[in-house]
Amino acid sequence: MTTPAPPAAPLSAPLSAPLSAIVLAAGQGTRMKSDLHKVLHPVAGRPMLLHLLASVGELAPERTVVVAGARREQVEAAVAPMGVRVAVQAEQLGTGHAVAQAEAALAGFEGDVLILYGDVPLVGAPTMLRMVERLHSEDAPAAVVLGFRPADPGAYGRVIADADGRIERMVEWKDADAAQRAETLCNSGLMAVRAADLFALLARVGNDNAAGEYYLPDIVMLAASDGRHGAVIETEAGEVAGINSRAELAAVEADWQRRRRARAMAEGATLLAPKTVWFSHDTVIGRDVTVEQNVVFGPGVTIADGVVIHAFSHLEGATVATGASVGPYARLRPGAVLEEGARIGNFVEMKKATLGRGAKANHLTYLGDAEVGAGANIGAGTITCNYDGFLKYRTSVGEGAFIGSNSALVAPVTIGAGAIVAAGSVITADVAPDALALGRGRQEARVGWAGRFRALMRARKDAAENGSGE
Repeated sequence: MTTPAPPAAPLSAPLSAPLSAIVLAAGQGTRMKSDLHKVLHPVAGRPMLLHLLASVGELAPERTVVVAGARREQVEAAVAPMGVRVAVQAEQLGTGHAVAQAEAALAGFEGDVLILYGDVPLVGAPTMLRMVERLHSEDAPAAVVLGFRPADPGAYGRVIADADGRIERMVEWKDADAAQRAETLCNSGLMAVRAADLFALLARVGNDNAAGEYYLPDIVMLAASDGRHGAVIETEAGEVAGINSRAELAAVEADWQRRRRARAMAEGATLLAPKTVWFSHDTVIGRDVTVEQNVVFGPGVTIADGVVIHAFSHLEGATVATGASVGPYARLRPGAVLEEGARIGNFVEMKKATLGRGAKANHLTYLGDAEVGAGANIGAGTITCNYDGFLKYRTSVGEGAFIGSNSALVAPVTIGAGAIVAAGSVITADVAPDALALGRGRQEARVGWAGRFRALMRARKDAAENGSGE
């Protein structure tokens, strides 16, 4: 299986002709039992449809069309920022019928068309490129089919081909005889076809079959009847794994995570308990990084070289610089930045906050909408009070400042460089550099009060138990 990576530049290999892509996403998705469209369920923190579109994007297609049906408004909202067109398949009459709905969106296009499936999200750009290249090979096939050999061929359509990959027969499992069902080469459904051929062939596809549907693979046999052959190329079964249920979604996620962990370790990271570390689709992790047990990377995390992520930490939208340390039991939320050598410790949460070079927040702290200067020390139990119920405000802590334990910094507020905030303070006004700030009630001690109090209370208790009153 190809492991999706952060968005890449278009592939350097030149295409033989302009390219467009049709992505089929009109299925009902009833087995997901969800109000969310099937192709918008996430794998590694990104909707499966967007995984696929990111891979297509590496080929710089001239046009991309998603064919949607039920809940198409969800699909439209997801792809609109990408400039992707949406065609509608109002009635589910088969894959051939679905592709035909994209004809208007591709009007006037002359080039190659990739046909993909929104619920087959992990097909990589290199495999797509191989399909297009095969279309333009010396024998000039009319269509190229992507095949695979699953451990259990089950009810997949079969591809019967010769040793050179020239297709002799394609047949849906429902319509296959025993000999054809014995073939292990299966049809993924993915295909590359010239636009000049695609819709002309689709217009000839009938529905005289067991399901009464218009099958896309029939165009290969129709081309053969015209004296033109189709070709098949193969890929690993994992790359074309389809997702139709929650169980299949979990299986694809597990396989994706397994491969991403292997890649992280191959690239120089240490995972102490690999099975307990979860990556996102865009996680960037450097060399000589140590990741302890039960760490979760949400979307948007970049970890530089030499970082230690201690156990049970959760990071999302965070940037961690060289030599920094996180956790255990830390949470870095979007906008969290740890500069070189900074330390975040037990039960510390950061959001839209920067911890400067060598600064520390080691225990039980919340830093939100804050800037903490280099070398500053944030004591245990300190919080930035950044929200008044309506608006957010920023806190600035200067270089080398020391914030005593259990302090509340009420934003907007600035603590100057080198200043000290006494433990237990509530700071509501700016503190000058190198000043001492105390914002707590004055301590008072009453000699002997505790002893007198205990004696009085014991007497009351005895009287109550003896029923004599006071």
